Amino acid sequence: MGEPRITLVVAVAQNGVIGRDNGLVWRLRSDLKRFKALTMGKPMLMGRKTWDSIGRPLPGRRTLVLTRDPAFAAEGAEAVHDWAGALAAVAGAEELMVVGGAEIYRLALPRADRIHLTEVMGDFAGDTRFPDLDRAAFRETAREAHGPGEHDECAFAFVTLERIG
Repeated sequence: MGEPRITLVVAVAQNGVIGRDNGLVWRLRSDLKRFKALTMGKPMLMGRKTWDSIGRPLPGRRTLVLTRDPAFAAEGAEAVHDWAGALAAVAGAEELMVVGGAEIYRLALPRADRIHLTEVMGDFAGDTRFPDLDRAAFRETAREAHGPGEHDECAFAFVTLERIG
């Protein structure tokens, strides 16, 4: 079996912001439910800062933390120290879900086969941004627009992008 499909899961504001102070900038319960549905039962790769912001393993998902710290250890997570180590750790998996943060997205984006993007309608103050995305390298295969719901503070769209070629 070859390498797994590399899928990014990310919510991005119109100004490119994905986070602030190692946390979420907006409240979108719909996006959190989608994140859970997309990642359940699959290995997830995140950076150490993202791990720290979540603070625990997410149920039903194998968690890999990409870190430069050779002494990193966290209950419920597996440390990997480079991209090759992450791929080796999930050998045999069909798909690797890359869930942040910015440095990990930057590393994975050139290798991404698919992006599950939540376009958050609005500009938000933040200190973490998604890397520049060459939309011409992907084709949009799904789009689902939503107004702000009962537990969503702003409008958003769920978008699926597939790499061309």
